Amino acid sequence: MARKFFGTDGVRGLANAHPMTAEMALRIGAAAGRYFRRDGSHAHRVVIGKDTRLSGYMFENALTAGLTSTGMNVLLLGPVPTPAVGLLTPSMRADLGIMISASHNPAHDNGIKFFGPDGFKLSDDAEMEIEALIDAGVEPVQAGNIGRAKRIDDGRFRYVERVKSTFPAGQRLDGIKVVVDCANGAAYRAAPEVLWELGAEVIPVGVSPNGSNINEDCGSTKPQTAAEAVVAHGADVGLCLDGDADRILILDENGQPANGDQFMGLMAARWAEEGRLAGNTLVATVMSNLGLERFLEGRGLTLHRTGVGDRYVVEAMRAGGFNLGGEQSGHIVMTDYATTGDGLMAGLQFLAEMVRTGRRASELSQVFDPVPQLLRNVRYEAGQVPLDAKSVKDAIAASEAQLTGQGRLLIRKSGTEPLIRVMAECEDEAVMTDAVDRVVEAVESAV
Repeated sequence: MARKFFGTDGVRGLANAHPMTAEMALRIGAAAGRYFRRDGSHAHRVVIGKDTRLSGYMFENALTAGLTSTGMNVLLLGPVPTPAVGLLTPSMRADLGIMISASHNPAHDNGIKFFGPDGFKLSDDAEMEIEALIDAGVEPVQAGNIGRAKRIDDGRFRYVERVKSTFPAGQRLDGIKVVVDCANGAAYRAAPEVLWELGAEVIPVGVSPNGSNINEDCGSTKPQTAAEAVVAHGADVGLCLDGDADRILILDENGQPANGDQFMGLMAARWAEEGRLAGNTLVATVMSNLGLERFLEGRGLTLHRTGVGDRYVVEAMRAGGFNLGGEQSGHIVMTDYATTGDGLMAGLQFLAEMVRTGRRASELSQVFDPVPQLLRNVRYEAGQVPLDAKSVKDAIAASEAQLTGQGRLLIRKSGTEPLIRVMAECEDEAVMTDAVDRVVEAVESAV
């Protein structure tokens, strides 16, 4: 059964347009409150965090209204990274955690992400049940049982202390100059604080949010400004977070980027040497580069692939008992430390390797030679189903045949935006480009 509201990471879309309206947020809040309000004598709680988007105020209030109407008590954290919600939900004995964020999307979008009482994102089955409650409507509680709302002033500080605790005891960042790009988002205060308190010289970028500049020419998806700062200040490394700080892009001392695959390769090899890599397995998605798989195989390690979306990575990690996973886009999940991707924690692990080895960022951030990979996106309008068109199916079949034995083709709909993503890998770049162009042209014609 197809889901109406939930994508690969909660509900997301253009603010003040269906489904991201205040009315819908109220209904979502009421449905989630009803789903998680279990029988028993304890007080039912939900923690809500948000990033720095202007529409966050509207959704925060609407969700609070819906949740309290079902008897849930709401604890408002204000602007905090997404992993802070995953951390504080079980810490505060809450039944539910909610993050209001559209992650790396532009400011005019927003989203609602859910965490269960264990701090992990909800399963598909749980989201389907909440959708059913949204459609059916929820009966509010009696007047005397309406929930309360309360501001929690120290949520960021609790998160900062947790993040610092993941850095090796006794190590310091003295003498290391770090550019940290916070994307004018949720970590604009927490990330510089953590790095400074551990001893680094910090050059902050993207730390002046105004409600409409989140991810604007900054952050993990647009690292040019941070790269220029790394070179201009002679920094040792750059850490680029996205709007809700659950992903990271690392820049070396020359301002050159390294994506999540390179970081995962580095950490998997290191943890395996220390006997810390559970099952000698790294969990990543179908988007991860073939070069990463070859790198791991050369060390006797396994790459377990999942569908796209960090929640699917986490589900596979939990099912298999693995402790390291992530996405090429920079979601890095280390379940020894956190329940979801945490860009800042990942950045600290990279810095710890710099301190431990005395090696430069450029030496640590390129651990394998990637197979050439090309990704192109085609935008479509609501209601269109371009992948069902015969011309598109024929183009995909022709490109798959062209790549047989020398590469692979991956076609998928984005779970967060109205995009068809066309990706190919092949040692022969001309063949790869031709295969991608054929499919992209067919999709563009279909839409």
